[in-house]
Amino acid sequence: MLNDTTKNDYRTRQSLFQEFYHSCFGKIVILLGILLVLFIIAVMTIPSNEKMEREMLDNIRQCIQENDSIKGDGIDDAISNVSRFFTEADTTFNDKEAMEAFEKYNKLEFFRHSFYATARLRNNLNPEGTRVGIGIFNIVIPTVKYSDIILFVTTIKNYNKERLIEPPTQDEYVGENPNVKEYHYLGDPDQ
Repeated sequence: MLNDTTKNDYRTRQSLFQEFYHSCFGKIVILLGILLVLFIIAVMTIPSNEKMEREMLDNIRQCIQENDSIKGDGIDDAISNVSRFFTEADTTFNDKEAMEAFEKYNKLEFFRHSFYATARLRNNLNPEGTRVGIGIFNIVIPTVKYSDIILFVTTIKNYNKERLIEPPTQDEYVGENPNVKEYHYLGDPDQ
């Protein structure tokens, strides 16, 4: 009778691999193995600086070309960044002046990390730099927004020397000054 119950018991019919796979420790070891393989593949497929530069300049050109429409919120930027995976900038659009201004006022820098690369954009608005792209598995993922880019610089007007209210001229009548008294809220007078 004892032999009949052990034949039908599912634990005795499992192989060593099945017992390892169904244990918690086995699942953790398998997951760590998969992550190790993905890490090794990611290290081997970090995009080069040349590819990062080429892709990021194309993404920035697309960002400048798309900016003629009204942006609603951050989701618009995220969707347009996702669409830049699959598209290239319009070469018929002549944006030579905009790209020259971009190169004049902005600086792209590329950094390689342990298993990915990043692109940072430095300019007067962001002297420490803003991350505008991530490269992993030989794919460049843009995160650039039009507000990160400087295309023109103007002089700052010296507002502290201007008078806020210009005195009226002799010919101009501006009315009587109202009788302004200090007001203190005393509560609702009806209650």
